[in-house]
Amino acid sequence: MLVVGLTGGIAAGKSTASSEFRALGVPVIDADEIARQVLEPGETSYTRVVEHFGPSILDDTGRIDRGRLGNVIFTDPEQRKHLNKCTHPYIRRRILWQLAQLYMCGHSMCVLDVPLLFESGLHRVCAKTVVIECPREVQLERLAQRNGFTRVEAEARVDAQMRSDMRAARATRVVNNTESVDELRSEIRAIVSLWRPSWVRAAMGVAAPVGVVVGLACVWMPWGRAVLGMATAWIVGSLVLW
Repeated sequence: MLVVGLTGGIAAGKSTASSEFRALGVPVIDADEIARQVLEPGETSYTRVVEHFGPSILDDTGRIDRGRLGNVIFTDPEQRKHLNKCTHPYIRRRILWQLAQLYMCGHSMCVLDVPLLFESGLHRVCAKTVVIECPREVQLERLAQRNGFTRVEAEARVDAQMRSDMRAARATRVVNNTESVDELRSEIRAIVSLWRPSWVRAAMGVAAPVGVVVGLACVWMPWGRAVLGMATAWIVGSLVLW
């Protein structure tokens, strides 16, 4: 399975690119969504974050208010590092588990949508990376219009990420989102058309993990033969469907 890392500057158009990948049938693992999940009440990350930052970051329902938390971490790099320490290990585990699920289901390609792809080290699990960029002033304008941030607040969020030139230097493909939304979507369609593996490679990807399971199962008899039969049927069925 081809894993494509998707990242970019805040308000550069990454969400639009992610939506286009989904529209083209490519599954997307959204790190932002997972980050929200691990900060839900009852999660270990939630407990650690509240213990460190205190109840002032909670809303009236006891959930973490991302706006209040953001006002703290985007003005203090050390606090931001501590938040990452509390959340990143749990986010990575869920991402890797979802990647394993997609692989076992036989998907030929998936996208890993991570705002801090290079900073977090998750680019190491990606065969290719796509970076969405746009001019800094455009980012600041979008943040002001979309989120109601002051210029100082918008600059703090832009500056909290890796510099655009550093991201671009590490990317397989850089998409400059300076034109229309249609142009951005056209760029994503071109990437999928060029990079999506053939059905033969996808079928081989399904067969590989099955082969491992079959090899292990056959060590334990007598049910090893039954597993072998089911696995063979799965492989043949996958080839026919593809």
